[in-house]
Amino acid sequence: MAPALYEATVVHVRRQPRVRSFRHRFYLWLIDIDAPPELPRPLRPFARFRAADHGDGRGATIRADLDAWLAEQGVDLRGGRVLMLASARVAGYVFNPLSVFWCYRDDGDLACVVAEVHNTYGGRHRYLLHPDVRGDATAEKRFYVSPFITVTGTYQLHVPEPGSRLDVGVELVQPDGPVLTAVLRGRRLPATRRQLVRLLLRYPLAPVVVSAAIRLRGIALWLRGLPIVPRVTDEENVT
Repeated sequence: MAPALYEATVVHVRRQPRVRSFRHRFYLWLIDIDAPPELPRPLRPFARFRAADHGDGRGATIRADLDAWLAEQGVDLRGGRVLMLASARVAGYVFNPLSVFWCYRDDGDLACVVAEVHNTYGGRHRYLLHPDVRGDATAEKRFYVSPFITVTGTYQLHVPEPGSRLDVGVELVQPDGPVLTAVLRGRRLPATRRQLVRLLLRYPLAPVVVSAAIRLRGIALWLRGLPIVPRVTDEENVT
């Protein structure tokens, strides 16, 4: 299953106080975090996976940090495999609004899924999920992401194991109803040098573009008069 590339589209719909939506195309990697892709030297600056970019950023490896956090949650993979869906660091920069980890025990059974959310203020937060057979799970919102949405409500997530198609969804529901919906869909591509070069040319500096687009849309909403929810710094800690 890994490594693989997914050429994907994310559709983001804000439902309150008025409907706003946007669509963005980019690409993601699916990797085994114990065996990241080995690329020729000229391509390495465009597909790096660093431990500092995930979790609390202090782990020796992505796997070591994730295992330590899972142990705190009472989950022991016993050496099982972990697949990560995320953007790679490109030309020294990476931004992952959402990274997803499918965590398997050594017998191949899915133990859990971890959804790691990053905000534009440098904060990170992990949600431990136990999806049903359809890949559906819920989690209480605990982390400040959008400056226009309070840290309340329930996430309804759709995180089935990726195959030839990628289908990930997140909906935030608050007491007044759904607030936002984000759907990520894509098609699987072989992680060949040719495919990577094609995607790099089609979506140059993709993480920079994604980060800039989120900030620009936030500015646009602010200019339209949407009130800002004060940020609580304690909620930005990785937990």
